[in-house]
Amino acid sequence: MKRGVALGVVAVGVGALAALGGCEIVAVGALNLIETTRFTVDGETLYMSGEINSKTDEQFAAVIAANPQITTIVECDVPGSLDDDTMIPLSYQVRALGLNTHLTSHSQIASGGVDFFLAGVERTMEAGAQIGVHSWSDGTSEAKDYPRDAPEHEANRKYIADMLGDDAFYWFTIYAAPADDIYWMRPDEIAEYGMLTAPVTHDSAYVCPSES
Repeated sequence: MKRGVALGVVAVGVGALAALGGCEIVAVGALNLIETTRFTVDGETLYMSGEINSKTDEQFAAVIAANPQITTIVECDVPGSLDDDTMIPLSYQVRALGLNTHLTSHSQIASGGVDFFLAGVERTMEAGAQIGVHSWSDGTSEAKDYPRDAPEHEANRKYIADMLGDDAFYWFTIYAAPADDIYWMRPDEIAEYGMLTAPVTHDSAYVCPSES
């Protein structure tokens, strides 16, 4: 199922197209035909902003091929994913490459952008970063409407379990907020679900291009 993209408090996911009008369907489809993810390389750091869509994996592969020295992906403003069929395999690739993920004090990630963050081998965050989560919808029902053993949960549930060691965070997200809303996590919740591999820092070693 599709996590969607947080647009303010509205989530638009490919899996929810059935619930959208004709204009919205065209808009989401069009966004998967263009590059919506922006990558900027600075030494061993890859800065990332924008929605993850069906073009992002090709962009990422090209950047990594040209810059094999990259060790850390800094998510600046990543509101979600327009295509989980791209986001999940891409995230597995990030883990396989042994890359780390980081959030600056100004970072804001939500929905599929949060799932992508979990791919980092080392996951670090500066105080002030915002992490937003919500349920997915297939256009008819929301995740919580399906039994826990329903196959509709499996792709996202398994991904979370593979990244964090268990699936507790997946179940938290689907009850935290409906698909058309966003829940911004508290620091204690971020710690509870093991999203970080090191304590939150107040020091900044990274500056997103939009902040410079």
